[in-house]
Amino acid sequence: MTIRVLLADDQALIRTTFRTLIDSCDDMEVVGEANDGQEAVELSHIHRPDVVLMDIRMPGADGLAGTAAICQSRELSATRVLVLTTFEPDEYVARALHAGASGFLGKDVTVEELFAGIRTVAAGESLLSPAATRSVIAHFLTTHGPGVHLAPPKRLAHLTAREREVMALAAEGKSNDDIAAMCAISPLTVRTHIQRAMTKLEVRDRAQLVVIAYQSGLVQPPPPTL
Repeated sequence: MTIRVLLADDQALIRTTFRTLIDSCDDMEVVGEANDGQEAVELSHIHRPDVVLMDIRMPGADGLAGTAAICQSRELSATRVLVLTTFEPDEYVARALHAGASGFLGKDVTVEELFAGIRTVAAGESLLSPAATRSVIAHFLTTHGPGVHLAPPKRLAHLTAREREVMALAAEGKSNDDIAAMCAISPLTVRTHIQRAMTKLEVRDRAQLVVIAYQSGLVQPPPPTL
């Protein structure tokens, strides 16, 4: 199956570079290019891409607004947003995840990392780097302070003990293989627990689980370093 990709970046040179790379891959194709977040939303409704590569900083409607609109649209429930950024400031990472982004890639990624990232997100997985995970924690801690919960713990009541355990480890930035080794289960079983937790909590992907884990108090942000 060919992965359909939409590019959203206000710099034509960057779009051309990514289009050339992606179109050279046998299992991917670029179906459209957008100059800002609003155009990304409009073209997503037209082309129904599997993945939108979304820049954050764009004139007009930025990538955060575009991400939120795409992820909130029922018609685009199958479309995933992969944010492209030159940096991962805490505020932008946290807001993008809240908006529904499935992950992050730096614009200096290698070709192999780009392809792997697109495939990962298209498959419904999250691409949340350790730096992005730390940014979510730091932003939550800075904005709300230790012990403050944005979502009630009862939201996790329908999860099994194992699902909560796996979700907490995922929120700490552990990979499926890491979690499997720590819990003495297979990576496939880890993925099953993650999928069940996402279904019960009605979230799109693993990145959203990270947000809920901290909001609900399942995982506590570490104390700030001096």
